[in-house]
Amino acid sequence: MFRNEYIEIFIALICAGLISLTVTPIVRVFAYKIGAVDIPKDNRRMHKKPMPLLGGLSIFLGFTITALIFCDLTPTLIAAWIGGLIIILIGIFDDIYALNPWVKLAGQLLAAGIVVAAGVRIEFINLFGHYIKFGIFEIPITMLWIAGMTNAINLIDGLDGLACGVSAICSTSLLIVTLMHADLGVAMLTAILAGACIGFLPFNVNPAKIFMGDTGALFLGYMLSVLSIIGVFKTTAIVSFLIPIIIFGYPLFDTVFAFVRRILQGRSPFSADRGHLHHRIIDMGFNVRQSVSILYCICSILGILAIMLSEQRAVASLVILMVALLIGLFNYMLLKNKNTRSLTGLGNTEQIDRISADTVTPAADKQDSAESTDSSESPESGESTPTDTSKIE
Repeated sequence: MFRNEYIEIFIALICAGLISLTVTPIVRVFAYKIGAVDIPKDNRRMHKKPMPLLGGLSIFLGFTITALIFCDLTPTLIAAWIGGLIIILIGIFDDIYALNPWVKLAGQLLAAGIVVAAGVRIEFINLFGHYIKFGIFEIPITMLWIAGMTNAINLIDGLDGLACGVSAICSTSLLIVTLMHADLGVAMLTAILAGACIGFLPFNVNPAKIFMGDTGALFLGYMLSVLSIIGVFKTTAIVSFLIPIIIFGYPLFDTVFAFVRRILQGRSPFSADRGHLHHRIIDMGFNVRQSVSILYCICSILGILAIMLSEQRAVASLVILMVALLIGLFNYMLLKNKNTRSLTGLGNTEQIDRISADTVTPAADKQDSAESTDSSESPESGESTPTDTSKIE
């Protein structure tokens, strides 16, 4: 039988989702009123018409109200909420006025500094039973992790439902890990964050009715980074530091790759481009829904790996990884070719029908031709059967 704490966590998740869902229409009207609207003006943007931003405000309200109801107001939670409020304000101003990237970074570091001052720090990592303490470097490492994760979620926010869905998957993975280690306080906050994301998704999936904007993407990245520090980095798992890195593998990889790519091209690491992983999948011929689904699968697999690793089941984790890589390799080989891609069912519907028809028709034509030949020959001698000209006349 479930413990009362687990039921309460589940109820909190539902509550956060309902609040986020029901306040989104209000936030959408508010975004139009204050001019927080994204107008498509370059080829990076996938939408073709102006779209309201500030959707992250719905997530923030869902998280805040539910946390006040179900959580104890500890110094850590208060510090995290104050930092989150700073991030939300930065996001709102950026969604309206498009702030300078360095101004946003300064605000992110300020928010990180608040939780660090409250004791949220990466003090050590557990590496195969050996505890490595960071000492004087724990503060800069913690602030770098928080700022990095905050920007990582923001950078993948390029397709309808992508960043919000990825955050929901990452939150769920963190939730399971914290529940396995009986850290119910962090599990409650993580469940609330996951619920707030899930509640917003119906308005954000393709075709989206509202975007999270920097308001939501920055807040989600910030909260995920803080929750991972207080709930995962300090676990007794033999490789505790790998767990959050694996869970956030997709956004972290995409961010590092984007920064390196831009620096090598002689551009600012904060300059926008169309080289993100979701852009590359779109360029392969997939539509928005298919691209987002592929990235959801990747995040889910990484989450499963992290959960297994947190239970020190390295062999099972390795098997899952190998199976996932093998399936991914076969799918990649099929998807590289336009014809086989359509036959997989992942291509455009009209293209699937056309390719399927082209594949089936030659075989059918060959069979019809064979039957025609058989009917024109004598079954015994193989000679042609005489034509009854009287019937023609």
